[in-house]
Amino acid sequence: MRLGLNLGYWGAGNDAANLELAREADRLGYSVVWAAEAYGSDAPTVLAWVAAQTERVDVGSAILQIPARTPAMTAMTAATLDSLSGGRFRLGLGVSGPQVSEGWHGVRFDKPLGRTREYVDIVRSALRRDRLRYEGEHYTLPLPDGPGKALTLTVHPVREHIPVYLAAVGPKNVELAGEIADGWLALFLSPEHSADVLASLKAGRAKAGRTLDGFDIAATVPLVVGDDWRACADVVRPYSALYVGGMGSRQKNFYNDNAVRMGFAAEAAEVQDKYLARDYEGAMAALPVEFLDATSLLGPKERIAERMRAYAEAGVTTLTLSPMLQDLEQGIAALRTATEALDLAGVGS
Repeated sequence: MRLGLNLGYWGAGNDAANLELAREADRLGYSVVWAAEAYGSDAPTVLAWVAAQTERVDVGSAILQIPARTPAMTAMTAATLDSLSGGRFRLGLGVSGPQVSEGWHGVRFDKPLGRTREYVDIVRSALRRDRLRYEGEHYTLPLPDGPGKALTLTVHPVREHIPVYLAAVGPKNVELAGEIADGWLALFLSPEHSADVLASLKAGRAKAGRTLDGFDIAATVPLVVGDDWRACADVVRPYSALYVGGMGSRQKNFYNDNAVRMGFAAEAAEVQDKYLARDYEGAMAALPVEFLDATSLLGPKERIAERMRAYAEAGVTTLTLSPMLQDLEQGIAALRTATEALDLAGVGS
């Protein structure tokens, strides 16, 4: 199992600290640094900036939003970032959610599985530098009965194959990731509750005639180092409450659904009710400490090492850490502690 770093969203006032964390991850031998986007900072600009100031660590999008760009534009971006970084780019994709897709990008959130499948097909075709032609339910290139030409990408990526990851939460989306992607970007993955979702992933691999060998399961987990793991869990509450309670609508919240599948149905409903009523303190308090512990790395180095072993045994191949920053010094110390914990766990690669 390798370590990664998730910088989250840029522009929240901690940009300089995030860059220093990326540099520290590079020095420590971390595998990849990921950046996210929603409706603020965009991931490619951040990743280009990070790649320019690091040497060995990969840079990855977690995620580029499918409704935000045409597939050809995503291929252009991926090829450019791979070229500029010297072959260090990983392309993470996701459909986002209905509120962002329809409210921010003006793209209907319909048939996300079919749309994603076609999108990945076109991106890969463009990156192979095929003359781009495609006839699908959602995309047609070139447009018929017009002046459009079938064109070829002019940029040459450093690598012949840029790895494609899909962010997925629900069973059908996870199965699709297993079928068509090189890796899965997982969030709120608990080793103790992973059997069903990993079965979906294996089913997708089987559809493609493959196994999980060589497939990257990249799970993002909050990291808080301290003597008292329960006190560390309290630091994670704002982050988890946002996702379980407020990331989406009452009718469509993938992370709330995930908490339900983990066995926290009543608690997830209470968190959502309070969060949508803007009782944020109440929503945070309603999160069971067991849920926080199951989906985070909390406590001293030895306890974190135990959890790392559990993630490795569950099949995670890249454990992406999201330090809950109080300040830069604590963040850097947490990354170093995680490196020591991985060595202690004996599951590093």
